[in-house]
Amino acid sequence: IVFSSTCATFGEPSVLPITELTEQSPINPYGRSKLMIEQILKDYETAYNIKHVSLRYFNAAGADSEREIGENHTPETHLIPLAIDSVLGKRENITVFGTDYDTPDGTAIRDYIHVTDLADAHVRALQMFEEKRESDQFNLGTGTGTSVQEIIDMVAQVSGKKVPVVYGRKRVGDPPALIADAMKAHDTLGWQPTYSGLEMIVKTAWNWHSRQH
Repeated sequence: IVFSSTCATFGEPSVLPITELTEQSPINPYGRSKLMIEQILKDYETAYNIKHVSLRYFNAAGADSEREIGENHTPETHLIPLAIDSVLGKRENITVFGTDYDTPDGTAIRDYIHVTDLADAHVRALQMFEEKRESDQFNLGTGTGTSVQEIIDMVAQVSGKKVPVVYGRKRVGDPPALIADAMKAHDTLGWQPTYSGLEMIVKTAWNWHSRQH
């Protein structure tokens, strides 16, 4: 089994970047539910010898470079599509939750990883099973943190339009920063993000959303 897990299983880590050995102590229901499945998979291995790989995504983002597949949730909760929808006039504005985090610009920092790089990691995880049937866990991120404000600025740059923003209070369960150490995926799977520069992520998302518009 290749399981789509999440960095939210780590909660609010005391040390960055986050390795696979960082204590998992989720602070919201999403992270707890993913950790439950990781634990169930370990129990299934013990009980039934079913092997698994848990791929702990950091912030999945971007769209297919050929504009065939993109991000479309109902309701939408992710920052980049929300910002793009605001530019396209599909919503009045976006709300930035928290401007007083202990970060350079006061907004929360996340490690954004392009969906194409995530897809590549899944293929490599399956290939690893062909070579050796061993369970494992991998963080999938770039090792580079990007703030909410930096995302908004990049959407404005790519679209050529100002993003309408409302600033609100912090949300409970939002850590100030989550940044991956993905060296284990690099060393074990031969995985290396190639699409995950900030401009590429936003540009592919913008191209897909503007096509739908």
